[in-house]
Amino acid sequence: MERGIVESCGSKISRKTWCAFPSRAIERNSRRTTVGGQGTPMHSVHHEQTPREQHSLLDLDEIARRGAQQMLAQVLQAEVEAYLKAARGERDERGHALVVRNGYHAERRVLCGAGTIEVKAPRVNDKRVDETTGERKRFKSAILPPYMRRSPKVTEVLPPPYLHGLSTGDFAPALEEFFGTGGGLSPASIARLTEQWQKEREAFMQRDLSASEYVYVWVDGIHTKVRLGRDDRLCCLVVIDAKPDGEKELIALRDGYRESEESWAELLRDLKKRGMGVPVLAIGDGALGFWAALRDAFPQTRPQRDWVHKSANVLDALPKSVYKRAKKAIKEITEAENKTEARKAVKEFVKGFGVKWPKAIEKITEDEEALLCYYDYPAEHWRHLRTTNPI
Repeated sequence: MERGIVESCGSKISRKTWCAFPSRAIERNSRRTTVGGQGTPMHSVHHEQTPREQHSLLDLDEIARRGAQQMLAQVLQAEVEAYLKAARGERDERGHALVVRNGYHAERRVLCGAGTIEVKAPRVNDKRVDETTGERKRFKSAILPPYMRRSPKVTEVLPPPYLHGLSTGDFAPALEEFFGTGGGLSPASIARLTEQWQKEREAFMQRDLSASEYVYVWVDGIHTKVRLGRDDRLCCLVVIDAKPDGEKELIALRDGYRESEESWAELLRDLKKRGMGVPVLAIGDGALGFWAALRDAFPQTRPQRDWVHKSANVLDALPKSVYKRAKKAIKEITEAENKTEARKAVKEFVKGFGVKWPKAIEKITEDEEALLCYYDYPAEHWRHLRTTNPI
């Protein structure tokens, strides 16, 4: 699904020096201004470009495209030169070189970030025989593999617009705006890619989990703007784990209802069926239907409430005039030296805010054990275990 989730997974993290998680993306909202006063047509808001300006812009795109084409040709030549140089000393019984140039392949069009470029890849005639397989050796470009028609980066930009609602028939016109061509991406091509993505997801959600040991798991329900149906409550249920060596892994990603016990129970039953072991600690928001499902699926797993959500709930029950003082008091709890000191900080919080705002106090005291559970684990993990920031 979302890229910030997949990229944060699979990286190794030392138990002593866990790396920082990706920062939140910042959205910048543009403000529409009125141009030309009352009655101005909408199209007049856009500045008209002179023919000279339009010509300059077209030239700039063409320069970038031709530059990319020339650089690719040079890199392919350099790759062949390195291959020939490595085999320079190998000769047959007549003294002829076993590895020589052999002209060029037929020209093909490749879609990349700079647009569609024409490429004629150099060919190599390698007469050497592989001693292991007994077959002729073949030169294969690592830069431009055979039959490549799109760069991997271009392929990566295709899923997001589809998920956000772009129809298969609109892909080619949309890509032409960016790359100057649809790159052969017909509706049928997009349909095939969509089928491939679905198969990859199914394989991901069916893989065996019995070989891995899971220490911590983070769970949350993420609301996105992609195609999950017409029900606004439907979201993406996410489970990320950390193994004993500190490696994080995305282990589940499926649509469901964030507060639904049944949605989470179905997901956990599936993970258990595929061999997932019992996690030591689960971290998540208290409002999730996950907790009731966890008690049935993995009753030995301890719960840790997410302090980001809890802090927001506490502040909602307080007047803004005491926000600063309340945040400082909460920090005394979450960043205490140990669990004993954290409990003392909770008592101080109750003492300072309990008389006037008992509802705010209840939000902490009723979940105190689940909020302070992370103090029972290695101190270098605390800042990661008290929130669902990995997700």
